[in-house]
Amino acid sequence: MMKRSRRYKEIIKKIDLENLYSPFKAIKLIKENAKAKFDETIEVHFNLGVDPRKADQQVRGTVVLPNGTGKQVKVAVFAQGEKVKEAEEAGADFVGGADLVEKVKGGWLDFDVAVATPDIMSSVGKLGKILGAKGLMPNPKSGTVTFDVGKAVKDIKAGKVEYRVDKIGNLHLIIGKASFSEKDLVENYSTLLNEIIRAKPASAKGKYIKGITIASTMGPGVRVDQSITRDMFEE
Repeated sequence: MMKRSRRYKEIIKKIDLENLYSPFKAIKLIKENAKAKFDETIEVHFNLGVDPRKADQQVRGTVVLPNGTGKQVKVAVFAQGEKVKEAEEAGADFVGGADLVEKVKGGWLDFDVAVATPDIMSSVGKLGKILGAKGLMPNPKSGTVTFDVGKAVKDIKAGKVEYRVDKIGNLHLIIGKASFSEKDLVENYSTLLNEIIRAKPASAKGKYIKGITIASTMGPGVRVDQSITRDMFEE
């Protein structure tokens, strides 16, 4: 059994584990108790009523959070020709073609997201085992294989996050940092919730969102009333 710290035990006393909190109340409660020596990450966990084993019940996509994630994301762009300059001007941290491919082959992976233009994917594809193992392989479905590299880089830097349901029907996503205001966190949560609702597979039957929990890095989870999709700032 996991041993909990005294701090954790004190926080858990303040939370009614049987209660469903409004999004605003849940976020306020989490922020009040996020007292670690670092800026804790705030995450949302969705339990969905889908069967991920079925191809038509995959829940996957991307969404740009209006207030970002609070994380400084390093973006590597595989491109050539005029697209190199476009990526650099958009704020990409690393840009290259064959040289960047060789660098990754040598074991370098000092970036968080990779973007590639379609015309260089034949070379990037050879990095499948390396990038795939780290979840870094560019993919058209996530908008990271595109000729519009400028927009892709700007969106990622602005707070674009990718989501994909896991094998047991759960989603885990960042909505910001404990240092964010309640307003910013609630707005990010609302944007994310609307996106997950929009992404509901047509073949999914029964209750789609079975549960939502919000938690900080070092704190316990707070259950959120999933029926609240409007008037997010009400307690």
